[in-house]
Amino acid sequence: MTTDQHEERADALFHALADRTRRDILRRVLAGERSVSALAASYDMSFAAVQKHVSVLHGAGLVHKRRRGRESMTSGDVEAVRSVGSMLTELEAVWRGRVARIDDLLATAPPTERND
Repeated sequence: MTTDQHEERADALFHALADRTRRDILRRVLAGERSVSALAASYDMSFAAVQKHVSVLHGAGLVHKRRRGRESMTSGDVEAVRSVGSMLTELEAVWRGRVARIDDLLATAPPTERND
């Protein structure tokens, strides 16, 4: 995967997770497969709105969709959720490294003169 592809994947994942309803849908389908109709009954919004949220999650690779007769079934992808955790761990390591470098610079910088 190229750097651009990796960044696009991260953008899609974090966009999908930026919405509270989508995070809740993801929690529900990680616990077990659900139909979009059953999911829609859990929210005070239209079926179409829930279907759009599921599509965003699917586009990010966080859920799988399949047909069961006339129903659209959705299940969570645990590995995709783990990849989000890995991305966050990588970002944390970068920021911890930056903070450590700042601490090192501050520790080795000469003290400033005070006019007391």
